[in-house]
Amino acid sequence: MSLSVTPPARLDLSVPAGNGLRRGFTTGSAATAALKAALLCLRGRTARVVDITLPGGELLAVEVRAARLTDAGAYAEVVKDGGDDPDATHGAVIWVRVTPQDSPVMSFHAGEGVGTVTAPGIRVPVGEAAINPGPRGMLRAAAHEVAGHEAFAVTVGCVDGEQIARRTFNPRLGIVGGISILGTTGVVEPMSLEAYMASVEVYVRVAVHARPAALVFTPGKLGRDFARDTLGVPPLAVVQMGNFVGAALDALQDALEEQARVDGPQVAAPPLLVAGHPGKLAKVLNGDWNTHSAHSGMAMNAVARVAARLGLPGALVGALHAANTVDACVDLLAGTVQDGPDQGGADLGRAVWAAVARDVAACLHGRAPLLPGVRVALFALDGRPLADESTPAAFPPDPLFSPHSDGGTP
Repeated sequence: MSLSVTPPARLDLSVPAGNGLRRGFTTGSAATAALKAALLCLRGRTARVVDITLPGGELLAVEVRAARLTDAGAYAEVVKDGGDDPDATHGAVIWVRVTPQDSPVMSFHAGEGVGTVTAPGIRVPVGEAAINPGPRGMLRAAAHEVAGHEAFAVTVGCVDGEQIARRTFNPRLGIVGGISILGTTGVVEPMSLEAYMASVEVYVRVAVHARPAALVFTPGKLGRDFARDTLGVPPLAVVQMGNFVGAALDALQDALEEQARVDGPQVAAPPLLVAGHPGKLAKVLNGDWNTHSAHSGMAMNAVARVAARLGLPGALVGALHAANTVDACVDLLAGTVQDGPDQGGADLGRAVWAAVARDVAACLHGRAPLLPGVRVALFALDGRPLADESTPAAFPPDPLFSPHSDGGTP
């Protein structure tokens, strides 16, 4: 009796996303495709298109710009295609140079145009190439697919990457010399402003008219997975708003006004849950309603203001303000406890994130006042819950998840 094996699904970037826009692929996918082409070149094969395996298991075909042997190994280039998303690295040439090595564990190196991490707070240790964990995993997987092992030194670079990086947050993050190689899913979902403003309005209207018990807005994967996997929210009730927080709330307010005119005030509007990372959501506390890096600052100052208001020690407030990412703020606040006659061992980290969540909820509610309330759930990048707070009467008193438990990760 033979067992049939289901082949992996293939992602076709020529098929538009649900909002009618064209998807693209990340710098991590570009580097992975270049590595695969270089490894094939080492084995005597020249490929103009390679299949890479995305973190979700799908296959993606990527065109190769060039591939050739070198004295010590092989070299290949891929042009990064961001689709219809506004992206500083769209059209950039990502290159990889690969050399066999004695160590069985792949080593990563920053070539010209790819940055080096010089400050803590990034998910890559100080001194290493700015190649994030997701792409590192994809590069390792590609080596195993072609060679059956990962005993290679991999150098990733970007043509004109140092100039491109000046249009990103990398200088502020302490990443010097070029761009970062990024991507958690390997795919760039299209969220260009004008087109996405139109599509998010459609998503919101469909969600409102489905009359769900609650609506969920999320900037990206963390909140989407939490709504789907932990809460079991129907897909129609979940709106992935990307960076366009203000546009999504304005569309929601308009849809609720329209619904009230049709149904009358006796039909209650659903409450709203907004779930995601504070690096995005806390930006609204600075008045940044488009949270794309090209249109907003970073949110560490907002976190520091909340900490100062709560009376945290000045040194800690200063460290939060000087942090290079909100993830660094998460690390700084982890396990901080204030001892004293009036404190009782209070967990300062929980207090800060709870206050940030309450402030964000109030801010969002002010933008869409027809909502009965807004609940904000904040997560760290690894899925750990940080806070779950709401404006009055937003949801029943029982929390959707408990930040005091070890479970509940999305």
